[in-house]
Amino acid sequence: MKLKRFLLRYYPPGIILEYEKGGALKTKSIDLLDLSPETDTEELISAIRKSEPLITASRVDQVKLLIVRLQEKLGQQDNRRFSLFKALQAHILPLTNVAFNKSGSSFITGSYDRTCKIWDTASGEELHTLEGHRNVVYAIAFNNPYGDKIATGSFDKTCRLWSVETGKCFHTFRGHTAEIVCLAFNPQSTLVATGSMDTTAKLWDIQTGEEVSTLTGHSAEIISLSFNTVGDQLVTGSFDHTVSLWDVPSGRRVHTLIGHRGEISSVQFNWDCSLIITGSMDKSCRVWEAASGKCMATLAGHEDEVLDVCFDYTGQLIATASADGTARVYSAVSYQCISRLESHEGEISKICFNAQGSRVLTASADKTARLWDVQSGVCLQVLEGHTDEIFSSAFNYEGDTIITGSKDNTCRIWR
Repeated sequence: MKLKRFLLRYYPPGIILEYEKGGALKTKSIDLLDLSPETDTEELISAIRKSEPLITASRVDQVKLLIVRLQEKLGQQDNRRFSLFKALQAHILPLTNVAFNKSGSSFITGSYDRTCKIWDTASGEELHTLEGHRNVVYAIAFNNPYGDKIATGSFDKTCRLWSVETGKCFHTFRGHTAEIVCLAFNPQSTLVATGSMDTTAKLWDIQTGEEVSTLTGHSAEIISLSFNTVGDQLVTGSFDHTVSLWDVPSGRRVHTLIGHRGEISSVQFNWDCSLIITGSMDKSCRVWEAASGKCMATLAGHEDEVLDVCFDYTGQLIATASADGTARVYSAVSYQCISRLESHEGEISKICFNAQGSRVLTASADKTARLWDVQSGVCLQVLEGHTDEIFSSAFNYEGDTIITGSKDNTCRIWR
């Protein structure tokens, strides 16, 4: 096969191959879910080469470097304690969301003040203010792993695409008839998906700024969406109690996942694109098989609405955050509860794993964020200092920096 363009990149927990074939950009993923610091790299590379003809002799060194880097990451010890590095008077109104770029060198904050700001993580300096929206900037994202573009979704019904380097607006995507509340870049960074209170999701072309397709079928607001790691499928969660799985190239609905008895709050694919998790106001999280649309398990136990769900990077673990003030970690294989994270004094709105999958970070209405040991459920640290609810929190990819965004108009960097 003659490849005009070939790119290998590490995308936890595996390697993504990007190549051009017949003028079209193709993507393949090689999963490294069983990798450990003790894995024999030569044996692994030999196995990869047998199963993947695109990995030719000339690419072996590149693959080896990625695997060794990943092994180093997996072997890192996690007894870090975080302390406050900087409290930033980030906005003049409450923050809505925070997000890191892939390297963690910069992060963004969205706010009710109608702006998004780009910050330098190392210094805490503001790099750019992205101005132009006419209402709350609610959904924000970097086009990771590239990190050269930002998308912002607003209550003004538009989504804007910005240059990270200059802070200039490339495109304004117009077409939704109500607030945009969620968005995501596809892994190739060629499309942005937006979800709106108008019951539709839309796909937009990053190069041209044109609408590619409108995904219609939900009967109520779309509140969450997620691409799979290959980028050929998108999942949307709605207040109509259902989840839809869409084929990205055609814009057609592949499956409707029916079973929840309340509004959907959060949806996510696992790494190898085989499973989808959904959190709902019905107090449960469900695990679905992407290929068949079948419900594999219902993770019950919370006493109030499930507000956020996520997989760890390998897709082996699932975390749930609830309005009952607790979080839980489950096995994505056995669906058993591994640990209960209990000590917050208010609802938990956001949850995420560190890259190693050993720690969980939670953000709560009790004005704290907390760091937990995944296996034991022990609270390792309470990040205190915000004077109002924390709406959003995030780890950088290295796992050595945390950002928290609050209703108190500030953002805090912890490291």
